[in-house]
Amino acid sequence: MSQLIDGSAKALRAAFTGEVIAPGDAAYDGARAIWNGAIDRRPAVVARCTTAQHVGEAIGFARRTSLEISVRGGGHNFAGLAVGDDGLMIDLSAMNAVSVDPEARRARCGGGATWADLDGTAQLHALGVPGGFISHTGIAGLTLGGGMGWLTRRHGLSCDNLVGAEVVTAAGRVLTASATENPDLFWALRGGGGNFGVVTEFEFELHPVGPMVELGLFFWPAEQGREALALMRTVCDSVPPAIASFIGGMSLPPAPWVPEALHGATGFALLLADFEGGTALADTAASVRAAQHPLVEMVTPIPYVELQRMFDAGVPWGVHAYEKAIYLDSLSDAAIEVITEHLPRKASPLSFMPTFMLEGAYTTPGQMDTAFGGERRRCVNVNLSAVAPVPELYEPERAWVRSFWDALRPHARNAGSYVNFMSEYEGDRVAAAYGPEKYARLATIKAEYDPENLFHRNMNIPPAS
Repeated sequence: MSQLIDGSAKALRAAFTGEVIAPGDAAYDGARAIWNGAIDRRPAVVARCTTAQHVGEAIGFARRTSLEISVRGGGHNFAGLAVGDDGLMIDLSAMNAVSVDPEARRARCGGGATWADLDGTAQLHALGVPGGFISHTGIAGLTLGGGMGWLTRRHGLSCDNLVGAEVVTAAGRVLTASATENPDLFWALRGGGGNFGVVTEFEFELHPVGPMVELGLFFWPAEQGREALALMRTVCDSVPPAIASFIGGMSLPPAPWVPEALHGATGFALLLADFEGGTALADTAASVRAAQHPLVEMVTPIPYVELQRMFDAGVPWGVHAYEKAIYLDSLSDAAIEVITEHLPRKASPLSFMPTFMLEGAYTTPGQMDTAFGGERRRCVNVNLSAVAPVPELYEPERAWVRSFWDALRPHARNAGSYVNFMSEYEGDRVAAAYGPEKYARLATIKAEYDPENLFHRNMNIPPAS
């Protein structure tokens, strides 16, 4: 095997004009490392790209040598799809440039950019696009699978705001995908994952946001979970359109705004972000206090870029992580019973239950307008994330996620899930995530752009035969 790997590296160096990194090189372990420390895989060779031409060369080499391809953007995927054993990793991390046209309200981002890169540049003009809750997440994987964030209620998913993309196909062709150029490919990229090529550039529509927003955080201990979650349900159903809501089952961090005696306390948090100012958040906070006084409260102005990275410290690079997610019609009393029973069973202080209230602009597109797998109706996405700071906690935390998910499943509308929140793609869960009509269309488009399923290290959709 070592001779094969050495030969692959030498041959790629002869055929590739970008940087080649192989086992034994000083940069190799850093190049193959990804966010999830539970993933330890060793590619035969890494092709670090800085242009679409580099990507095409790497794809052509992999085809000729029958090396399995993986694609690394931000490297933040829980399943570790960015890296495989004995294959060729196409590394886009150096393609992280972001440019903003504030007059047109457009941003162009390289395929290796993170949300921190995009947010930092766009906020120079008080603009933004719906992105994730962790700033070191790559824009590529999140957008290609959907993309939920603080701005989703106001402006939809990340993929809803994608207006164009540069894509290198399995045949090595560099294409533009938009509403007017290769529209079938453009449709598939907005939610269909990395099945159709390597996206080397994204173009987004931007929206006015920040630079300051108002944040409200309210926390109740686990023993008050039933009452607290019922109150959160009421609040989230009634807050005005200017306010985004988010529910977290979590342990309190050792942060300045948390009394030291409560560091590590497990319970439920309601977070509200007001993007328009005025008295809406203050009025909502007063009603929350009157209904059930929280154990911990923080109401404060905060820079939008800090809002985007406020959970970063809880998911540092190198943790061992696993996740599953499920869609609920609502936080029903039955679902709340399951949640309050299972959340306190987590052992890691970093494991958490981010819960996304999907409504407003999320529901605007028609079900077939994009390839995104979730139903475009008002619903709740419950994400169960095991985050183990030490390897010894990984297996018990993974078991906690699995048992929690199994208990919630009877309360879900169907077996579908959100492809960005899958650590494993077992059985028919990918097909269930998209539904039969959308999945069939995606498979047909896959057959056109990747008939040999060269790009299969993803939430894979095999090409239609």
